[in-house]
Amino acid sequence: MSFGLSEAFSQTTIQYASRKSDQADHSFSFEGKKNPAFAEKVLRFLNHLDPIFPFLKQLDLQIESRNSFPHSAGIASSASSMSALALCLCSIEQEVIGSLQDENDFYTKASFVARLGSGSASRSVYGGYSVWGEFVELIESSNEYAVPFTYEVHPLFMHLRDSILIVSDSEKAVSSRAGHALMNGHPYAEARIAQSKQNMSWLIAALQQGDTDRFIEVVENEAMSLHGLMMSSKPWYFLLHPNTLGILDKVRTFREQSGLFICFTLDAGPNVHLLYTQEDESRVRDFIEKELLAYCHNQKIIHDSLGSGPKRLI
Repeated sequence: MSFGLSEAFSQTTIQYASRKSDQADHSFSFEGKKNPAFAEKVLRFLNHLDPIFPFLKQLDLQIESRNSFPHSAGIASSASSMSALALCLCSIEQEVIGSLQDENDFYTKASFVARLGSGSASRSVYGGYSVWGEFVELIESSNEYAVPFTYEVHPLFMHLRDSILIVSDSEKAVSSRAGHALMNGHPYAEARIAQSKQNMSWLIAALQQGDTDRFIEVVENEAMSLHGLMMSSKPWYFLLHPNTLGILDKVRTFREQSGLFICFTLDAGPNVHLLYTQEDESRVRDFIEKELLAYCHNQKIIHDSLGSGPKRLI
């Protein structure tokens, strides 16, 4: 489960035209510059989409993308960019073929396509809370695509704030795709899968009941389990930074002393997401400024909140 953000986003544009030769003429630029590594990944992804978008064989594409946050630093940049790309491709299908006029069909296909580029991207085509993975409690859920979490969410969790503490904006040591591959044959894989299903059940109940203690327990347990798996894989990777650990220790102490609802989560990198309520925003921001800012690279923090989902700009 995840929720989309408001201020941390990708903006992607695709210009398309009838193919001028037998060979595809696709180009890709990131933040106004050629990026060969990103281009290779995107173009390889497009080459696998012919069965899904047959019309792509007849088009040349010029793709431009940019982020409002550091890429490849463990802030779900692949999820954000691949979901934006998938949404663009589905919009082209609407225009060229005339299909996907039904909103549900459009977003289901966009989620399915995004998943092929980055599993987490399947959730990023939606706003609010969304779920990827088949769970008994959610009849409509699927391993093939994500779905919006349509069940009632306690008001407490409908106005969450997310302050992203940028401990490092450097590219992480191992890509998310390579990190996932380390689960193949991992001695703790089976237990991890069972743990994630149990945590999902608890998280659903917490969201509906407004149970902040359970929410904190599950969210932080998931964050630490992810990095525990990385550290116990072969080869092992340590993606956290000493400053990350300093932040986590201070967050736990602040929570115990203040009694506020605040917790952390981590992506596959050293940066920290602090989750808290709109009601406590002033006190938490003061804590961040006084206690945590020094741990951040160039004192960089992205203050964000629950987003309404992707928007088509043109």
